[in-house]
Amino acid sequence: TLLHKQFPGGHITLAGSNSAASLASRPIRVIIADEVDRYPVSAGTEGDPLALAEKRTATFWNRKIVKVSTPTVKGISRIEAAYEESDKRTFHVPCPHCGEAQELVWGNVRWPDGKPEQAAYFCAHCGAIWAESERIRAIRGGHWRPSAPFKGIAGFHISELYSPWSKLAKIAIDFLRAKEFPERLKTWVNTSLGQTWEEARDAKDSSVIRDRAEDYELGTAPDAALMLTMGVDVQGDRLEAYTWGYGAGEEAWVVDFRAFYGDPARTVVWDQLLEHLDRPIKYAGGGEATARSVAIDSGGLHTQEVYAFCRKHANRRTPTGLQQVMAVKGQSQGSKAIIGKPTPQDVDLRGKLVKHGIQLWPVGSSAAKSVIYARLNIETPGPGFIHATKALAEDFWDQLTAERLVTKYVRGFPTLEWFLPKGRRNEALDCAVYAYAAACQLGLQRMRGRDWQTKAARMVRPASTPAAPGPEPPTAPVTPATPEQRRRQQAYAPPRRGSWVTRW
Repeated sequence: TLLHKQFPGGHITLAGSNSAASLASRPIRVIIADEVDRYPVSAGTEGDPLALAEKRTATFWNRKIVKVSTPTVKGISRIEAAYEESDKRTFHVPCPHCGEAQELVWGNVRWPDGKPEQAAYFCAHCGAIWAESERIRAIRGGHWRPSAPFKGIAGFHISELYSPWSKLAKIAIDFLRAKEFPERLKTWVNTSLGQTWEEARDAKDSSVIRDRAEDYELGTAPDAALMLTMGVDVQGDRLEAYTWGYGAGEEAWVVDFRAFYGDPARTVVWDQLLEHLDRPIKYAGGGEATARSVAIDSGGLHTQEVYAFCRKHANRRTPTGLQQVMAVKGQSQGSKAIIGKPTPQDVDLRGKLVKHGIQLWPVGSSAAKSVIYARLNIETPGPGFIHATKALAEDFWDQLTAERLVTKYVRGFPTLEWFLPKGRRNEALDCAVYAYAAACQLGLQRMRGRDWQTKAARMVRPASTPAAPGPEPPTAPVTPATPEQRRRQQAYAPPRRGSWVTRW
């Protein structure tokens, strides 16, 4: 079979961490659990997949259990917890110049300003610069050294600095590209350094962020905000719509806000929203554009009303271009992508899904909130920075920073969840999540410098200037047809359509 192979002297079984049946199928002496930080909390309803697998080794006195993983988030990482219970071995290599053994750490990798391609390793003892060939030679002569007493578990940690396939210059270039965005830096820390990442559990105090507010009018956008998207939150008595603009480096601006009061079960507020979708955003340097993508929350009490609106206006033409309107629903699991694959929701009378019916887009709200909170901590304008205007209401900043990340235990395992304190409002944060997800669906994360000059620039219509009135063009004199021309026109005229009453 595909999942079970026998060979002389033994056998190998492949099992998925989400399949309780495969994890409990047969006795196993050696278990190799790969990427344990990606394992679910429970394999179906049976419990922890690692515990199920380890039970299979109970009949072997010489059993061996190997856990391997790239670490993820500090405090909830399985491999971090396992490593802390081990003897914590790190790989020490001798310096090619002074001979002192040392662990390779990122702090000893340096390069001239603006020249990461010249990155090199500096010895922690003598300060000598290692060439690439010397680094590879030193790794060959290295050894493992524990930093804690051995209590039956051996633990090993190693980073990309030891890789013979990765040059320090490439690692330094990847670091400089990732450091501008916290979510990319998280990936670099996890995969290159092999270290856990500590999430920003709280944004800066709202009063500190409020002091960074700028002077520009609502309904206007800077010329750099070439991609406009809108997030709409549905409440019991109103719709709230925030329009965000994105530019190169995912720099973001809050460019407009409107609230439409009324019962979402009635069509009045939806008609007001539709009128708002057609209203162009003016640019400071001229030109105008409407939101290219609109994400409306369907997870509340008015799901069917949201579906009906999105079904009718899914792809529409506005005065400045095409616009897509999509129904979204937030997913709190931290492993979910910011924007996922849509699923059809409409069914016919036989219960089958309608091919071109309404599509529901899943939004990884936990991941999106982590990105927004990390970028609220960026203090200088540039890539990832969030701009907002003083014209927004005072409670906008409190809503944007209302939630915080807390650790909860699910079936005995720590997980990170976003928590809204009682009495706080978070509509601005929810709309920011939906607008960012809509921008990601348009390809925001794939945009590079040249794309903003080509693809995104086409989203803005230049300001139209009325032409100056001029003299009317002369009209050519009309010459009456001759009898011969009229005869030919009648001869080649198409037959008249009609019934037997008119064709006689």
